[in-house]
Order: sequence, then C-alpha cells, then structure tokens
Amino acid sequence: MSRLIPVIMSGGAGTRLWPVSRQAHPKPFMELPDGDTLLQKSMSRVAALADVDEVMTLTNRELYFETSDRYKAIGFKQPPTFSYVLEPIGRNTAPAIAAAAMRLHAADPEAVMLVVTADHLIQREDRFAGAVRVARQLAEQGMLVTFGITPTHPETGFGYIERGAALSVAGDVDAQGAKPWQVARFVEKPDQATAEGYLASGNFLWNSGMFCFRPEVFLNALQQHAPGVFDAVQRAIGASEQVTPFVLDNDTFAVVPSISVDYAVMEKADNVAVVECDIDWSDIGAWDSFSQLIEPDEHGNRQLGEVLMIDSEGCFVDSQDRLVATVGTRDLIVVDTADALLIADRRRDQDVKKVVDVLKQQGHEAYMLHRTVHRPWGTYTVLEEDDRFKIKRIMVKPGRTLSLQMHHHRSEHWIVVSGTAKVVNGEEEFLVMTNESTFIPAGTQHRLGNPGVLDLAMIEVQSGEYLGEDDIVRFEDIYGRS
Repeated sequence: MSRLIPVIMSGGAGTRLWPVSRQAHPKPFMELPDGDTLLQKSMSRVAALADVDEVMTLTNRELYFETSDRYKAIGFKQPPTFSYVLEPIGRNTAPAIAAAAMRLHAADPEAVMLVVTADHLIQREDRFAGAVRVARQLAEQGMLVTFGITPTHPETGFGYIERGAALSVAGDVDAQGAKPWQVARFVEKPDQATAEGYLASGNFLWNSGMFCFRPEVFLNALQQHAPGVFDAVQRAIGASEQVTPFVLDNDTFAVVPSISVDYAVMEKADNVAVVECDIDWSDIGAWDSFSQLIEPDEHGNRQLGEVLMIDSEGCFVDSQDRLVATVGTRDLIVVDTADALLIADRRRDQDVKKVVDVLKQQGHEAYMLHRTVHRPWGTYTVLEEDDRFKIKRIMVKPGRTLSLQMHHHRSEHWIVVSGTAKVVNGEEEFLVMTNESTFIPAGTQHRLGNPGVLDLAMIEVQSGEYLGEDDIVRFEDIYGRS
C-alpha cells in the first residue's frame, strides 16, 4: 500500500472567534478548555494513524516558528517527520493544496495525501481512523475523496454534499461505520428552511473540508478544470528556493488566483466520492460552538476562568486574567482578554466577524495583534503605552536571538529581570545579568540574545516621537526577515 502523508492546512483568521483569535495568532493556536490547541490536536490525530511517518503542514511563513514550537510541545514518543510548505500570502485552499501536491508528487509519486484542517475538532478519533481507511482505498483507485459529516441539526453555516450511488471498498476494511458514496452535487450554505429539508431527506451531509487523493490525480484534475491555477502554482514552485522549510516565492505566488478547492476541482470533476462518517466533528466556527465544549451549570451557563454569575441564564463567559461578574443576564457571550472585551447576544455570534471588519477599516491593531505577541525568538507583552513611551515585557527563549536592528525614532532602555542577556550595542558586545540594564540610543544598531538554558525575561522602556512596530530596520536576521 502507498504511503499516507497527512497535510494539515493551518491558516485563516477565525474572525468569529475574536478577540481570542487574531490575524497574527489565529484560531489553530486557540487553547481549548483542556489546554491543548486545535493545531496540536490535529497533529496528534493524524500522527496516530497507521503507517504515518511524515506530516506536512501548509501555513503562512509568519506562523512557522510558533507552529513548530507547538508541535515540539506535544510530547510524542516517536514523532513523525515534520515538513512544511509556507505561504507568503494566503490564496485560498486550491493553490495551497496544489503546492503541497506538487511537492509530494516530486518526492513520492505513489503517495496518498490526506488533507485536513488545523481548526476543526474531532472527538471520535477511532471513527475518524476508520473513515480514513475507507478514503485511502478509494484514493488508491483514482478517486478524489472528501469527507461528509452526518448532520445532527439543520445548520445554515456549513456547505452540504448530496449523496449519489453507494460505493464499496474491497477487502476487510475496519470502516468504523464510515460509508462511501458517489457525490451527486455540492451545495452552498442554505437558508433555514432548506437546511431543514436537507436534514429531513437524510441524503445530505455536511461538507467537512477534508480530502484524500493521490497528488497526481488531484493535479490532473486541477490542470483540466482550473489550468490557470495549476500553471501559476507551478511557476511559484519553480521560482522558490529549494530549502527547508520550503517557502513559496513571494512575487509569483502573490498573483496565483485565489479560489477554493471545491470551486476549482471538486464541484467539476467526475471521479469524486464522499465518505460519510459520524465522528463527533465540529468546526468551532463561533463562540457558541466553542462554548459547547464546556459542561453547563444548572442554569445553562458555561464559564472559563474566574467568573461569578448571579441570576444569569444561558450565558458563556471566558475570562482568564481577571474576575468577571454578571447579574441578571440572559443568553450573552462575554469574552475578556488583556486588551479587548467582547459582549454579544448569543444568537448573533456569527456577527462577531463584523467587529473585525470595522477594526480593520479603522486600522486598529486589535484585529491583528494581542497585547502579548509571539515572535520566532519568544514573546513580548505591551504593559503600558502613551504618546511618547511604551513599556514591554520581553521573553527570549534559550538559544534564540533577535535580529540585528536599528530604530530611527525611538531609544530603548533594557532591564534584565531574570536570566542573562547577550547584547550588541553599537560597536560593543557584552552580557547583561539579572538586575542590570543597558541603554540603546536611537539610530544605534543593536541585538539581543539569550545565551543561557533558561528563559530570559526583561523589561524594555521605549521613548521617542514614534513607537510603531514598523520602525525597525533589520540588517541581519536568522529568521529570514531582514
């Protein structure tokens, strides 16, 4: 049997889960009530499948280091090989999957791709493994396979797949209840009445956005049905440096048509099958579905963090940093973070994305960044700021180093709280120990590193006429940002 190589698509902004999900720290990095992220659960799930020795991740190049760190934190007994295709800009699912297929086909033409998403939750992993076994056999026969979820209610937020004729797989396959069908058609998100009709008919499935096929079969279909996408991705692959991790060329990939894999291929091809499965699946698409992961109290309230609810019913409150109290509230969503507070009618959780749209139009950085921002070398947290000063807490991981850089408009004062800092300040290079400090004048080249084995924690006080994060001139950077 051919190798099975899972491909995890990790991207998107998760705008309906603002203010926890942000553009620079999206939904796959959200921690669930059990402490794991959706990304980690996706990796653990596919790495546990039979015969898997490599997992590829499709993500934005800016998210590579945090993705890699999250994988390392899983604690595998025997981790798979981690490979990557990194996008400079998102161009939707068809170009992303095409890039992965081209890379895999070049390395192993006989492999089978299992394309999954990093931001969905699957509770019945045994049934998921059974569905993969069925899909894998269909893929070996030259089919383009998608996974359909047995619907439990008339959902208007999902696309649907109408089942065609029943299919069969050869041999003794432990399918765990999974059933293969031909695909009659794909259907857009329906209105409420149509969704109720789909559920009553018993012939429609939720479109999960997961796929299984040979790279060659997918690429042939893409070339036939969306040749412009195929040619553009092929040019981007050819223009990219053959390095590890593999980063798609910025200029050529930026002009690739943006289109979903359903529109480009799946809705047009005639060799499409769907594996129906009941795997306790959720796309965690908005706060109401997220809250379902938490057991309600006797009043239907769900909470995370330090929360006090008095005479409240049907509310969800998430507050990790401070006490939040509600009195006399009904059917509210309250999500409190260090720099933003969301209060919404529970019935309108899909409209949270409108907040992000407005913030983006206003140029407010809260649509993109948290107060704590992840960087390849660690994190920084904005503690306080005004027009002419900003105070940050900076944490640098052991062995990590910031870029050699300079600021035109601000000076910086560094105070080491714990650990040891290796500092380049102009022409000098020296160590700064705990409870010591150094001053970086504006216009001076400087660099910060952690030569120790423990985290370096320090306070940075910036002062100047402009304190934006774009006032950075990088001269050298081991993370490729210079």
